[in-house]
Amino acid sequence: MTIEFERETDGRWIAEIPQLPGVMAYGKTKREAQRNVYAIALRTLADKVERGRTPQQVTRLFEHEMARG
Repeated sequence: MTIEFERETDGRWIAEIPQLPGVMAYGKTKREAQRNVYAIALRTLADKVERGRTPQQVTRLFEHEMARG
């Protein structure tokens, strides 16, 4: 997944994952925004899996992990 970054005029960073609509987060630094958006992405994906809608991103992740194992 790709993360897009943008810096606000007040110095905060916004990180967004376009492949997951609505998944975006702020941070005081670019690294903090990245950590925050990863956490939100994981929560969003986990919620979809719990509701029985396994996103393609999760399917590919587990296929890749199992192939390596």
